[in-house]
Amino acid sequence: MFSLAIGLMTAGVMAADLTAQEPPPLSSGAKFVAQTGQQLYQISCQGCHMADGKGARGVGLYPALANNRNLAVSEFLIFVIMNGKSGMPGFRDYMSDEQIANVANHVRSSFGNNHGPDVTAGFVKDFSSR
Repeated sequence: MFSLAIGLMTAGVMAADLTAQEPPPLSSGAKFVAQTGQQLYQISCQGCHMADGKGARGVGLYPALANNRNLAVSEFLIFVIMNGKSGMPGFRDYMSDEQIANVANHVRSSFGNNHGPDVTAGFVKDFSSR
């Protein structure tokens, strides 16, 4: 019964979010196939940080990305996306430099954030080799 309720809640959240946008492509291997920052956010971030980027509290604490001053420091966000933080997994092995840049730019320019300049794949590559 509990799993059914969770499944229905998850389906409701997903359905509400997907009505306004194209669903992201599903990945069949170890790497994400989605390319846009919005799609990558939906697939890899939204489940914890929520569709509105406001985060969640419950069994765990999922920090808000909305109006988050820490995201102004692009190196901070790139480091967290690549390596994870606290209970968040790292995505270095699952996303290309371009995908990491795209999702970083999406988060840095959405949810009330207006951080720039844009992160590039070259920046991610240089950062990861430090």
